[in-house]
Amino acid sequence: MLRAAKCSFCNATIEPGTGIMYVKRDGTVFFFCSGKCRKNMLKLRRKPAKIKWAKKTREEAQARRR
Repeated sequence: MLRAAKCSFCNATIEPGTGIMYVKRDGTVFFFCSGKCRKNMLKLRRKPAKIKWAKKTREEAQARRR
């Protein structure tokens, strides 16, 4: 059984057979749910904590409010 991965940028669930797996030269593996997440992390070098639409940011903000 295949397992669902989490997006390395926005922390969204990626269903098996979808998304992008990116492997760096040093062996680090990144999973991305969309080209938008891939471009923001790799090409634009943005941090998910500073992006308001990233699910990871919203979850961390909710945890701080509690």
